[in-house]
Formats: sequence, structure tokens, C-alpha cells
Amino acid sequence: MFTIEPIGYVRSPYQDAREVPRGLGAEHAAEGVLEIRPEFEAGLTDIEGFSHLFVIWAFDRSEGYELVGKPPTDDRPHGVFATRSPRRPNPIGLTVVELLRRERALLYVRGIDMLEGTPILDIKPYLSSIPQERLRRGWLAEAEARAREKR
Repeated sequence: MFTIEPIGYVRSPYQDAREVPRGLGAEHAAEGVLEIRPEFEAGLTDIEGFSHLFVIWAFDRSEGYELVGKPPTDDRPHGVFATRSPRRPNPIGLTVVELLRRERALLYVRGIDMLEGTPILDIKPYLSSIPQERLRRGWLAEAEARAREKR
């Protein structure tokens, strides 16, 4: 067994899961803040160079799980691993957000679909499926450029 400790918490306009847009064509344009605990702030070094982030978080208010269920976008049942259902064997969520700005240990983002106070488990730069014209690779692009110059 292992223990996971939140690195921070979400500040969201959503207080209840029913407020979060769902279904086909749902747009996640809500802005919020990823409030990282002070002892983890150094881990945000150089994050400003990335346009989008993966946020890994806990469905801390979800109870139990269903291996097969009907999502709000379809009247047919689907396996939980083929959906974004909060009722999962391991209640872990994954959201891609757009990084608007950083202020110390606060990441201002767009694309929130989590509830106020949701525990954040991890953050990673998002590096795929973003159209080239919108993708910023942050320090990776700089490192790649340096490596090309050395050749």
C-alpha cells in the first residue's frame, strides 16, 4: 500500500458536482487557481513556459465505484475506464488546464472542472495534442535548441 499526500488544493467556482459542465460539447472555460502548498513551491520552477498542464487530482467526494455505467453523454453503458466518471476503483481525476499565469505558489488556470477544495496530487506539463501554433514547450524547447547548436 502507499500513501499519497496532496501537493495543494483547487480554488474553483464550482461548489457542487452538478454545476460542472458535462456531456457532449461541454466547454470547460471556468477559471480557477491551483494553490500549491508552500513546501512544494520550488517544484513549480520553470512551469511558466508551458501553455497547458495536466492536473492529477482526487475525487475526494466520490463514494464507491461502478465498473459499467451510463455517462451523461450516451444512453448506452460503458466501462468506467472508457469514461471520465468520478465513480472509479481509484478515485483519480485528470484534467488539462491552460496556464494563465503564476504568482509564487498560485497557478491561475482556465479549464477547471474540479470542485472547490479538491486535492491536487500532481501537475505535469502537457506536451501532446495541442495544435503546434498554441503549444509552448517551455524549458524543453530551450534545451532542444541548445542541443542542436552543439551538434
